[in-house]
Amino acid sequence: MTMEPLLPNICDFIAHVSPLNALPADAQNDIARSISISYLAVGETLAFDIAARERYLYIVRTGSLEQRWSDGVLRARLGPEDLFGFTFLEGIPGNPEDCYNVTAIENTLLYQIPHSVLKQVLHAHPQYATHFSINAHDRLNSAMDVVWSDEDKGMFVRKVSDLASGTVSVVEASTSIQETAKQMRCVDRCSTAVIMENDHIIGIISDRDMTRRVVAEGFDITRAVKEVMTAAPVTVSSGDLVMHAVSLMMSHGVSSLPVVDNHQPVGLLTASHLVQHHRVQAIFLIERISHCQSVAELATLQVERQAIFEALVQGNLRSGVVEMVMSMLMDAFTRRLIELALVEFGEPPCEFSWIIAGSHARNEVHVHSDQDSAIILPDGTGLEEQMWFLRFARSVCLGLDQCGYPLCTGNFMASERRWCQPLSVWLACIRKWVTNPEYTQLLNATVFLETRAFYGNTWLHDAFQQALLTEISAHPGFLRSLTRDATSTSPPLGIFNNLVLEKSGNDSKTLNIKRYALTLIIDLSRIYALAAGCSETHTEARFYAARDKGLMSAEGCTDIIDAFRFLTRQRFNHQLSQLRKGLAPDNHIDPREFGSFERKHLKDAFRIIARQQELARMLFVKG
Repeated sequence: MTMEPLLPNICDFIAHVSPLNALPADAQNDIARSISISYLAVGETLAFDIAARERYLYIVRTGSLEQRWSDGVLRARLGPEDLFGFTFLEGIPGNPEDCYNVTAIENTLLYQIPHSVLKQVLHAHPQYATHFSINAHDRLNSAMDVVWSDEDKGMFVRKVSDLASGTVSVVEASTSIQETAKQMRCVDRCSTAVIMENDHIIGIISDRDMTRRVVAEGFDITRAVKEVMTAAPVTVSSGDLVMHAVSLMMSHGVSSLPVVDNHQPVGLLTASHLVQHHRVQAIFLIERISHCQSVAELATLQVERQAIFEALVQGNLRSGVVEMVMSMLMDAFTRRLIELALVEFGEPPCEFSWIIAGSHARNEVHVHSDQDSAIILPDGTGLEEQMWFLRFARSVCLGLDQCGYPLCTGNFMASERRWCQPLSVWLACIRKWVTNPEYTQLLNATVFLETRAFYGNTWLHDAFQQALLTEISAHPGFLRSLTRDATSTSPPLGIFNNLVLEKSGNDSKTLNIKRYALTLIIDLSRIYALAAGCSETHTEARFYAARDKGLMSAEGCTDIIDAFRFLTRQRFNHQLSQLRKGLAPDNHIDPREFGSFERKHLKDAFRIIARQQELARMLFVKG
């Protein structure tokens, strides 16, 4: 049968199928002419001949298929416009571990593109090769590169040397205050001076410091500048990312950072260097937060917080950067609310450690993140003191809710009595969670498996965290239970066959991308971190630690991190779309909004998750 009469229909079809639609029109036509058609009846299996001279990339035209690994585990379910056959595209001998069976679950029509033709097309257009890579890692990266140009990545992924001034005042420690001021103003025209002694940086002084410490205090300007400098200053190197520099400015409350290479000052990065770019309005919002005098005043700033999120997502910045900035903002709101509560309630009756958990502790906050917190008190704290902290915590938690950080639906908050306890009570809870990992205990444990000491005395949190890791190490059954629970929910391999969708509030079928994708990856990272004896809380850092310990392959680590980044970006894009429509952001994505492009890469991500879940079960449960 000649294919010529069908060519217009085939050409029109592949022009809408990613990644074929990215190719030039003449390349699409060449592929269309090479296509052959096959048919599978329900239950019929597609036979792969890995020794055959010609192999094919398959496109599902109509119907649906099920892919299963050689061990019977589901790999994916495919529907119209889905592609498969990347595995053998390079023409290498088939690896049994990479082989899978394909069975029709509906009557299915397939288009077959010869690999030889596809290779000729990619040889002529090599810039599209990664779209057809056998590695899901390369395909996911190509998906993000399509959207992210270097220009769009913004200043947060640029280096300090791109923005910093190459001029900085440098004076010896014995230089007088007056001479230092003259050099800053008249010679270097610089707002900050670096103080040196024996070829080492020992301090800095800014024009602001001159006003506060010298002019306002009537300090003798003939005295040595070292007497009024800020000792042990925070510095950055020219190769550091601007994101890192902004983080230091925010956490240390400074407006300028000396740029130091090889222990020598080479420049200065100031807030004024950042102000021209709207995406760093975060640093100015944090400063405004720190000066707010009431919860009501703080609450008015959540509009600006939302605007920053929208700007970051619209700028196509890497999801980790967006999360870091949003975490810094949540830090600032939380810190100021604690400070205001301390003003209201007075001096605490004893030491305490306010700890944060969940996404806040992981520095993976988004625009809809809720709050997870607790308080650890020293042993010997009485009931009256405990009640003081509960009232104090309630003020902070309700304030966060007013500022746009919802109360935790699971009540994992410091305002709850069970999460505001002396250290010995916390240690008893840890032992119960780890030695008796039933569902409730396991849930409590997982919430507090990632914590960060946020305010107060850190030694209480350090003792809590050390006890947790020690107990888990002594009871390997906990890790087995955690793995079984974390891998009991599978990723939505059949999403576009309406097999894993759920009813959302408006009664439409949606995908909960948090529950069925992102949480699965976070759970895996938690398991690997514990197995590696790692105290890291950030998801990506946990996978890197597992790789370095030999618990994950380098390829598996790269794949799961790429899947995490891609899925997080899909979540952020969805939330951005909701905000622009005046809707409250959530995690329920309507699959009807996905085009062929998103479907391909979502399925790549889901397959990666499923495979890593199976490997985790083999390693920590079956092993």
